[in-house]
Amino acid sequence: MGGRSMRSLKRDRRRGTYARATKVLPGGTNSNWRAWGEDTVYVDRGQGALVWDVDGNEFVDLRLGYGPVILGHADPRVDDYVAERMRTGVSFSLTSEDEIRVAELITNLTFCDMARMTVSGTEATMHAIRLARGFTGRDRIVKFEGQYHGVHDYALISVVPNNVDDLGDRDNPVRLTFGRGIPEAVTDTVIPVPYNDLATLRRVFERSGDTIAAVIIEPILGNAQGIRPGEGFHQGVRALTKEFGSLLIFDEVKTGFRVAKGGAAEYFGVTPDLATYAKAMGNGYPAAAFGGRRDIMSLLPERVSHGGTYAGNRVAAAAAGKTLSILRDTDALATIVATGKRIQRELGAIIATRGLPCSFTGVPSMFSVVFSEIVPVEYRGWAEMDNALYDAVAAGMWERGAMPEPDSREPWFICEAHARDDLVDRVVSAFSDSLDAALEARARG
Repeated sequence: MGGRSMRSLKRDRRRGTYARATKVLPGGTNSNWRAWGEDTVYVDRGQGALVWDVDGNEFVDLRLGYGPVILGHADPRVDDYVAERMRTGVSFSLTSEDEIRVAELITNLTFCDMARMTVSGTEATMHAIRLARGFTGRDRIVKFEGQYHGVHDYALISVVPNNVDDLGDRDNPVRLTFGRGIPEAVTDTVIPVPYNDLATLRRVFERSGDTIAAVIIEPILGNAQGIRPGEGFHQGVRALTKEFGSLLIFDEVKTGFRVAKGGAAEYFGVTPDLATYAKAMGNGYPAAAFGGRRDIMSLLPERVSHGGTYAGNRVAAAAAGKTLSILRDTDALATIVATGKRIQRELGAIIATRGLPCSFTGVPSMFSVVFSEIVPVEYRGWAEMDNALYDAVAAGMWERGAMPEPDSREPWFICEAHARDDLVDRVVSAFSDSLDAALEARARG
């Protein structure tokens, strides 16, 4: 029982690379979220749905860089086009036809009347917040606990506390900063609210509605197992923002062009005022954008500041233009959904034979496995769950050649290249054996 496909991962080069990297990179990485101590992974290459680390270990990739890879690593349709375009120059700080094409595709696929490119999702949410403040003349932003909107100061409030008591009372949550260096004056402009709680949100608006510029929301809580909105939640948030003269910002950095061609706005049938996009729009290239209603976006360029030397650079614009065209013109998303559903069915059957409860959160293109019949509806509920079994299974899957994020907050991401039968079988087999090993270890205490 358990461990049938166990293998011994090679780690010699990883350890040496970690020792080298920590001398010049804090934590040995360029992001806090990649710094896993001596377990930090250093990648060598990727192709399709597979990645290889510096030791040559091969994995079926279920992280996909936290979601950007929608078609597959090193997709030749995108890469060949980018290589062709970049030979004509990359960065001019002038506008190219590639950038216009990206904006046309965004406005064709989504509710947006106008859009502008940035380089990262962090920049996109930062600019959308600034635009909302400029349009309304108000300063405060409502965000939901456990939601991640990037690493600018206004986003790092009540993001990922492990102790829910730190969040304070639900009716008056603590403005909990994620790390040092964020001024109190900044935190005072952000109002955290529990997700899926319209009653608390209404009380916040009744107290402070005339100061609230916007509500920013991940339509699916991508930073806590892909928790979905309750029935009517997004519609209720939309109604409240209209009632109190605030804007609604959909942060679609994870969901955009992944859950539907028009993103979560299309999927849930709710039209926000502004939205942010990144990740899947470039199949891994650093492309991002924000867009929305024409009257709001038209505050640019004269009344609200937005810029960036690399905004709309040729590489990002070419990648986004090609990727969005593929998503528009092919059945790639339908393939991804079908693959995600198949994996869910097979995992569900395995879990059922072990007599365990099971639920899936999110959507087939980005979902999580929950060993419970009760699915959390907000971050507080997620943090109070026993995620130890999932964490053990995820760790075991790495040893068996499949790579979900080891942190149970992050969902599994599916790309078009996962559709191969052999890759699905490898994922399911790795999960099955890892679950058996974890249950065996639990039985031993």
